[in-house]
Formats: sequence, C-alpha cells, structure tokens
Amino acid sequence: MAVPTLPADVTIRGVEQSDLGAVVEIERTAFGQPWPYTAFEQFLDEPGFLVASRAGAVVGYVVGDVTPNFGREIGHVKDLAVAAAARRRGIGRSLLVQSLAAMAVEGAEVVKLEVRESNDAAKTLYRDVGFDVARRVPGYYRDGEDALVMVLDVDEWRAGDAGDRSA
Repeated sequence: MAVPTLPADVTIRGVEQSDLGAVVEIERTAFGQPWPYTAFEQFLDEPGFLVASRAGAVVGYVVGDVTPNFGREIGHVKDLAVAAAARRRGIGRSLLVQSLAAMAVEGAEVVKLEVRESNDAAKTLYRDVGFDVARRVPGYYRDGEDALVMVLDVDEWRAGDAGDRSA
C-alpha cells in the first residue's frame, strides 16, 4: 500500500468532540446537502473518523466505520472533505488512506463508499487509491443525482496491488 505524502505542517489524528464544530463548517461549505452536527456525533468513537489539522485548526476530515454484514466485516467511507484553502495538497488522499488502514485493523475485508456521479475529482481519488465502481444507484441523492457505489478489496489494497494506481 502506497502511503501518500502529507504536507509537513499537517497532522492526522482521531477526531475529538471539540473538533465537530470545524468539521460541520467544512461540511457546510463543501456540500449542498450537508450532514447536521448530530450525524457526526454518532461516529465519534469510530477509528475511521479522522481529522487533518494545521496550526491547531481542522482542515479536513473523513468518516469511516466498520459493521458486520452476514459474517463479513464491511467498512464504509461515509464522508470526506477538505477545506477549500487546503485542497490539492494530498490531505484528502492521506485522510482516506489512514481511515482505510484503521478500518482494516478493525477487520474490514471490503470497504465501500458512495460518490456523486458528477464528482470527477472524488472519483479519480478513489480510483487512484484502489476503489472500483460496483454499481450505480439511480436518484440516490435528494436532488435526484445518481450515486456510484465503489468498493475496495482490503487484502489487495494492503498487498499494494491497488494502493496507488497513479504511481
């Protein structure tokens, strides 16, 4: 698995309750249909919920969890965003990779996510890290846009077969 280079002034760590205000603020500026504060609170104890910070300020986050599904642990990347001023520095990729690693430690065999069909930047990131499109879900988002469900095989990713396709 290829580990992305994180800017020297950025650290990634587990989320804390005190981070949620900044997380919600990034969420509101990044998405037209943002999650409410209470949605983030539900995932506070998840090892895959991480924040990136620079000079003490949260500049990005990822929400991931692991749930059992018919005897198989499934990871789910639920949300990922980086503040506009901090984008294009590898922070989103680093958050995603570290969240995947945390979910793998928790036993996830497969990780899935949903992404807007029109979100080319996110789709490129996810493909580069090792996700493949599994299916389309028509009208998944409230505005009627379709979602692509993308999946990653954790064993392949750990072996480096799909860890960074852009290299």
